[in-house]
Amino acid sequence: MVQFAPEKEILTPEDFEWIEKGKAAEARANFLKFRRYVRPNLIPAWWQKDVAKHLTLFYLDLRAGKRPSLILQAPPQHGKSEQLVDFIAWCVGQNPDLKAIFASYSDDLGVKTNMTLQRLFDGDPYRRAFGRTRINTVNVSTDSGRWMRNTSLLEFVGHEGSFRNTTVGGPINGMGLDLGVVDDPMKGRAEASSKTIRDKTWNWFTDDFLGRFSNKAGFVMIMTRWHLDDPAGRWLEHFPNTKVLRYPAIAEQDERFRKKGEALFPELKPLEFLNARRKVLTESGWQSIYQQRPIAAGGDMFPTERFNVITSINRSQIKRSVRYVDKAGTKDGGAYTAASLVHDMKDGTTIVEDVIRGQWSALEREQRLMQVVATDRDTCPRYQLWFEQEPGSGGKESAEESIRRFKGVQVFADKVTGAKEVRAEPYAAQVQAGQVSIKAGAWNREFLEEHEQFPFGKYMDQVDATAGAYNKLAAAVGTYDRTLSWV
Repeated sequence: MVQFAPEKEILTPEDFEWIEKGKAAEARANFLKFRRYVRPNLIPAWWQKDVAKHLTLFYLDLRAGKRPSLILQAPPQHGKSEQLVDFIAWCVGQNPDLKAIFASYSDDLGVKTNMTLQRLFDGDPYRRAFGRTRINTVNVSTDSGRWMRNTSLLEFVGHEGSFRNTTVGGPINGMGLDLGVVDDPMKGRAEASSKTIRDKTWNWFTDDFLGRFSNKAGFVMIMTRWHLDDPAGRWLEHFPNTKVLRYPAIAEQDERFRKKGEALFPELKPLEFLNARRKVLTESGWQSIYQQRPIAAGGDMFPTERFNVITSINRSQIKRSVRYVDKAGTKDGGAYTAASLVHDMKDGTTIVEDVIRGQWSALEREQRLMQVVATDRDTCPRYQLWFEQEPGSGGKESAEESIRRFKGVQVFADKVTGAKEVRAEPYAAQVQAGQVSIKAGAWNREFLEEHEQFPFGKYMDQVDATAGAYNKLAAAVGTYDRTLSWV
């Protein structure tokens, strides 16, 4: 008996058009399906779904006039910025009269967001899903009666809505907003560690950004939590009802969708990748960048129990030595001068042999340094002396004078920049790894107390001097700044 295969169903162009219309309708109604529709290569993951759910609820509150605010915290390179860009596109698709303003510390990030939105708006999937929300087909940079389209402003043709990107601190005068989006308002730990910059950033939030809000506006922020007093911390203090979505890179406890110790997005950043990153970061850096947990007090950056205390040094195992001086020109209750002698050992460890510290006059300081340098020179191979050069002409003159006094020694001036916490990161990572030893001495107690309180203690000179010495030992040959030196 001859059997015939069933006749294959042949889809017509009309069928394909009907299917596309169905997908477009689903994209309009569901943010996660919208993401999959406009980004067919989107990697599926539980955390993508969870964020999409919360952003959808945010939009429903926005539409209802409830003035929602939300802070999203997640590790770098996990797709949180892409989520936010897609959400803006979906929101203005729902309502092309919506005015959205996007702000970041970086103008490049704002322009990138703008260009990504332009590509989405021009794409066929978006046009099928949201035919009402269109931007000009050509670039328009000046107000000539046409709808604006450029790298800082997109206006929706035939509607009141727009998208504006700017920098934190940038001008937004004359621009109202219904949806305010901030992506990383601070560049990193150095800015977050500066109260001056934190105050300046917050003043922009309160005086400029919040002043643009309509009476029903919503607010979304994503940022790395570098500091308890950062913009997110201050926002939560003033707006305690803000919803916070915190997604640590590695789960700290059992959660709804993963167990303790599991990665957030293993399809993109597996646990092995995250653990490799953790090894090269300080604990405070790891907690801030990947776990989204700002350090609350001293002791986390320098866990003093990780220092090894030794009673002697095998001097044949010393590769290089640096005495680094953090100078202070005042006495009688002023700042301290600290000079730390640090060795790079052949086994890859670091030893802090000696720290001198005092509130000396300039003459007393130079006399004490002459004494210890004479001893160092006789006992330390490949020895260098470094002075921290303060900014300005006075700091340069002081460094030059110190250099002249130490003829016959490799001596250099270090023109430092940035926050002390940032400069101490490499040294702190070695302490946390148990790779730093200190030679037993009377100076140990104050040394350890200062490290335990860093960076929130009253004094930071011993940490600064030891970190400076470690950084010079760790630097590759030929990278020293020799603009001020005397050999």
